[in-house]
Amino acid sequence: MIKKVLLFASLFASTAVLNAQQKGDWASFDHYENNNKADKNLPASQRKVVFMGNSITEFWYKQDSAFFKENGFIGRGISGQVTSQMLVRFRQDVLALQPQAVVILAGTNDIAQNDGPISLENIFGNIVSMAEIAKAHGIKVVISSVLPASEYPWRPGLQPNIKIPQLNQMLSDYCKKNKVVYADYFTKMANAQKGLDKELSGDGVHPTLAGYKMMEGIILPVIKKVAR
Repeated sequence: MIKKVLLFASLFASTAVLNAQQKGDWASFDHYENNNKADKNLPASQRKVVFMGNSITEFWYKQDSAFFKENGFIGRGISGQVTSQMLVRFRQDVLALQPQAVVILAGTNDIAQNDGPISLENIFGNIVSMAEIAKAHGIKVVISSVLPASEYPWRPGLQPNIKIPQLNQMLSDYCKKNKVVYADYFTKMANAQKGLDKELSGDGVHPTLAGYKMMEGIILPVIKKVAR
């Protein structure tokens, strides 16, 4: 079952990326194009917070859409994406919706080298750039820790159990220094191997519904600090 879930996620991401590249749309602008046109017209109470991310965010909405709809949240996750792609589409998928706040959960696909090797400093820089763009437009920012992963099943040997805590420390330090709100999923979700237990993730990377429910318990009090 775990292998089937992983294979589906991998194929889903690969197909989406390939289709976008074939159309010259590396950042997948078209992924939420129609949604954005509709969501711009929603009452402000229904687009209070945009969740920017990758498959973890995209699958979150698919597994528990009620969490988003009942709280006035909008999901803008695209499976397989790295922070460089998110930064490019940030204007369309976040700024144009004029939310009160944005929750950024990104970086694990960069460490997995989904778009090739990239340094932790440049991953950090992309996330900070998204935060600074949001702040410049009056949007409050929540930077999330990268979720635990002891290994990437589709690309073993990259030591995410070492690199993810290092990136999270960089993000946490930035938030403290710049008075940005930090959502720490890692501390409460990580096991002794700095990964995710099977109850929280079937493949060690993507949360189960139980994993998402834990994340919801973490993020809701955090969002209350920046959006009403």
